[in-house]
Amino acid sequence: MSTLRRVAGKLGGLLLTLFLASLLVFFSRFLVPGDPIRFLLRGRKPSPEAIADVTAQYGLNLPPWEQYVRWIAGVLHGDFGRSLQFRQDVTAVLGDRLPVTLMLVVMAGTIIAITGLVGGTIAALNKGRAADRGILISLTVLGAIPSFVGSIVLIAIFSVQLGWFPSFGSGSGFWDMVYHLVLPSIALAIVFIVLVGKVTRSAMVEQLNREHVEVATSRGITRLAVVRRHVLRNALGPILTVSGVLVAGLIVASSIVEQAFGLAGIGSLLVGSVDRLDFPVVQAIVLLVVTAFVVVNAIIDILEPWIDPRSAAGAGAR
Repeated sequence: MSTLRRVAGKLGGLLLTLFLASLLVFFSRFLVPGDPIRFLLRGRKPSPEAIADVTAQYGLNLPPWEQYVRWIAGVLHGDFGRSLQFRQDVTAVLGDRLPVTLMLVVMAGTIIAITGLVGGTIAALNKGRAADRGILISLTVLGAIPSFVGSIVLIAIFSVQLGWFPSFGSGSGFWDMVYHLVLPSIALAIVFIVLVGKVTRSAMVEQLNREHVEVATSRGITRLAVVRRHVLRNALGPILTVSGVLVAGLIVASSIVEQAFGLAGIGSLLVGSVDRLDFPVVQAIVLLVVTAFVVVNAIIDILEPWIDPRSAAGAGAR
């Protein structure tokens, strides 16, 4: 019963957070300078009647609260409104670009998980040795490379000089898309590998110093078994917490990589939409990013007690 109450509380908090986020996302556009109507009628000298017609067509003549009610009602039915620059439904605009960004984020996330976990684990198991120092130095160097600079370096080496990978576009078909996104996913993953690697090392070093690990080792249990059963499992809590934070970071940072590699994803779409005051598209993308961040972190909070029962016991004690 306590587990059900905890899950219900998490879901209630999730819904409240999403509601507050929707308010912030929608009403923040009224703080942005610029008139979207002027963009719609660019290159023309509209009459007051024309301005009034366009304003009514997009519902911009309604009070802000009524605009919000109409917008959130549409969002709940999968309708994010109509794009000002593309003159079509926002859902259709996002549908054409979302697969590229999702594939990019999934590939980058896989690289981050494997490289960060393996690097952090090796460093922790060799604390104070050459391997540990080498990994920490490598992570520090990688952390100093911005995604845009990393993109340029990767293109220069692996596309221009070696010709191993394409430097532009997302390809056609699943495997061609994977091939085109190898370099972009590496460029996107570079900075985040540092965070996961250092958190993994810190969490595992802490667990290696715990008394129960020393007891298990003294009983003759192999080092591999001790690391797998006691150290790595107990260290997953902070690693998962950081991973949840990375979700939003990956989606936002993808805009830089997509620009560098000429990818038609939602990251580059967001940059262009902000520049053109295409508020419906901006609101839809920001809301999707916030939703992904909140949902992933809620799932991690729910799963954490099953991964590390001590967290649930500690919460109950408090």
